[in-house]
Amino acid sequence: MKWNAWGDPASAKPLSDGIRSLLRQAVGLEDSQGAELAADQVKLRGSALSAAEQDALAEIVGAEYCRTDDRDRLLHAGGKSTLDLLRRKDTGVQDAPDAVLLPGDEDAVAAILRYCSQHRIAVVPFGGGTSVVGGLDPVRADFTAVISLDLRRFDQLIELDEVSGLAVLGAGVTGPDAERLLGAHGFSLGHFPQSFQYATIGGFAATRSSGQDSAGYGRFNDMVRGLRMVTPVGTLELGRGPESAAGPDLRQLLIGSEGTFGVITQVRLRVHRVPAEVRYQAWSFPDFETGAAALRAVTQNATGPTVIRLSDEAETGVNLATTESIGENQLTGGCLAITVYEGTKEHVESRHAETSALLAARGGTSLGEGPAQAWERGRFGAPYLRDSLLAAGALCETLETATDWSNIAALKAAVTDALTTALAESGAPALVMCHISHVYPTGASLYFTVVAGQRGNPIEQWRAAKTAASNAIVATGGTITHHHAVGADHRPWMRNEVGDLGVQVLRAVKATLDPAGILNPGKLIP
Repeated sequence: MKWNAWGDPASAKPLSDGIRSLLRQAVGLEDSQGAELAADQVKLRGSALSAAEQDALAEIVGAEYCRTDDRDRLLHAGGKSTLDLLRRKDTGVQDAPDAVLLPGDEDAVAAILRYCSQHRIAVVPFGGGTSVVGGLDPVRADFTAVISLDLRRFDQLIELDEVSGLAVLGAGVTGPDAERLLGAHGFSLGHFPQSFQYATIGGFAATRSSGQDSAGYGRFNDMVRGLRMVTPVGTLELGRGPESAAGPDLRQLLIGSEGTFGVITQVRLRVHRVPAEVRYQAWSFPDFETGAAALRAVTQNATGPTVIRLSDEAETGVNLATTESIGENQLTGGCLAITVYEGTKEHVESRHAETSALLAARGGTSLGEGPAQAWERGRFGAPYLRDSLLAAGALCETLETATDWSNIAALKAAVTDALTTALAESGAPALVMCHISHVYPTGASLYFTVVAGQRGNPIEQWRAAKTAASNAIVATGGTITHHHAVGADHRPWMRNEVGDLGVQVLRAVKATLDPAGILNPGKLIP
């Protein structure tokens, strides 16, 4: 990905006339293109590794896989949150890992962790670089140096059990490569988060990722049958059967550990045959409350769409879900819902019929296939638009949470109010949009997109707004994160999430697996 933006520069999305008009009307922003800092203009902190340390690490991975040049260090200097991208604009000295290591096998990972433990060097595991919560910040704390441990060479389909529907994939396999490798054998993983094009299997596991097809295939942690993790004190290999009563499930302790307990090197996953048929249908609901109740009915009746999501009035009004016509003529009044069905022809037909009957009975009006197909075509493109908005002087970011169905309306209102109030205090009117992105029998996730004008120091401006929203989430009974993970950004609220005793449990696991505390300091654990 581009060092100071999301994804492939060739896929950048310039602002359309409709979006420029929307910015003027909704947040009072006149389009102004700021000068972009070139990569060779960035001033990085010099590497803190001694020559002896560089030589020792190079001996472990091979000289070509121990990189200390500014280009590689800059590409590993953080993730892709709005704060990350705003920091990349700094004309002062920027921080970055002191080296980037690319091990080729587990022995090399283990040797790196042993060496770094002995020499007080922090280690940040790195997959696709898509974190939006500060999960890749090169936090030095009291360590002598910090390195980025890039897993890209763990890029193989290691095993495929076609009878059981299980695949073992290396941690560095990206989303598209997973589909390509499995697709060659007629299988699919079916995990499609917005970061799909760049994020990796190891990153999905480390962050408890949830894809857009979760209604049909589950979250990533639902797909994990087993995994291997290399720690400074040894290697864990977990997952012996489809289910087990052999004590607490340690797999779930490692899934979501965000590189703080060890380095995930391979994951055994449930896979399925490539679907024979895919069917699309979009719906319109008069308001968000009616649409949410309809989604709840579908989920609690288990009719089985692969994708089901609902945009609120604001998000529907600007066509954000379809991405192809943002700011243009409104697609529909009220709220737009998207459904997609995958499977055999007969299964797709039966699930589509039952779901459609439920949605229609609860106030939905069919819009046909077109809007749902448009959503799918553009579902990985929204982060590119954020780059153009930031360059034009807008503040644009997302955040998410989840709660019980009975609390959806209260949580949505509280977060929306917190964001609009905090941004108004900075002098910036805000456009706050929301959609239900993932559904469960007992509740759902809420995904917010926020656009406002940049005022003063935009980093502090967004931090204030995000803090207000996070406090509102905690106060109103939501989880601090549904699928973006904790990282550094949500770490201040982890004690609210798990309690004092829960924090002690996490610290005890950390002390056991990483006694020197070198792994991804400053993340996850308060």
